[in-house]
Amino acid sequence: MAEITLAAHAGRPTGSAAANRMRAAGRIPAVVYGHGMAPIAISIEGRDLRAALTTVSGLNALLSLDVDGETHLALAREIQRHPVRHSVTHVDFQIVRRDEIVSAEVPIVLLGEALQVSQNQGVIEQPLTSLTVEAVPGRIPNSIEVDISDMAIGDTIRVADLPLPEGVSTDIDGDEAVVLAQGSAVAAQVAADQELTPTEEPAPAPAEAPEG
Repeated sequence: MAEITLAAHAGRPTGSAAANRMRAAGRIPAVVYGHGMAPIAISIEGRDLRAALTTVSGLNALLSLDVDGETHLALAREIQRHPVRHSVTHVDFQIVRRDEIVSAEVPIVLLGEALQVSQNQGVIEQPLTSLTVEAVPGRIPNSIEVDISDMAIGDTIRVADLPLPEGVSTDIDGDEAVVLAQGSAVAAQVAADQELTPTEEPAPAPAEAPEG
């Protein structure tokens, strides 16, 4: 994973009023911490931050954080957003080493089309949309891709079935369902109705009149 350089300035004033003035000027308040270093209050240009966190690596982008000439390898760990506009209002950056194992939340992306499922009026459900993985920072995948093309109704793809890259592991239970191929509610209801409907017996033939 390539490192993205992000410039920051230390010594920002603290407090909500100062933070609001900073955001109005286009800068985002943040904190950088980790590996025994006392947390440092910093600020980052909003446009640069958006560019860094909207690459294919998303929020798991490996950052070379330049704080007034001092460089730290870091990951964005906690991002606060405005409740209405959803714009970033604050970021916590954690300092990491290239050789240490860290945890990261990675999105699970479905590939292909489950034709057997759709042709039989079924549906694909994805109860697990991301996976917590452990890896060194440079090996954190951008996403975990799952091919659902061969799925049929009744099939399940579980965590143990996911194709994790070399050097990447997870502590999530391997039996936990990621993707389910199920019959649709309409099809299930029709089948249930058919089972509950009693089989019609043929009407009995009319009795013959006795001979005089």
